[in-house]
Amino acid sequence: MLKIKIQIYCGEEIAMGPGKADLLDAIVSEGSISGAGRKLGMSYRRCWLLVDVMNRCWDMPLVATSSEGARLTERGRAVLQDYRDLQARVDESGTPGWVALQCRVRAEPLAAQKPEPS
Repeated sequence: MLKIKIQIYCGEEIAMGPGKADLLDAIVSEGSISGAGRKLGMSYRRCWLLVDVMNRCWDMPLVATSSEGARLTERGRAVLQDYRDLQARVDESGTPGWVALQCRVRAEPLAAQKPEPS
């Protein structure tokens, strides 16, 4: 099984990755950072820290907060869509590199590697 994880960096910070994209999806569906955290089984603090990183890493904030909750900004919706589109293209299993790698990778690792000859 092949699974490619796309991470977009801003300096040393991960500006977008699978977990952050899932958090943005949860904010859309739940309408708040705390609701998104409950949905994903994450603490409010952890979610808030992830939102803070995203808002600081992109040219415009991805999430807007108010006393009524949280929502994705126009930039947030665009970045999330672009990221999901990129994931979909990378996950296309028909590409030659994907097929070649899938044919070569083991389903499970060997119990032990052969010792190197002396």
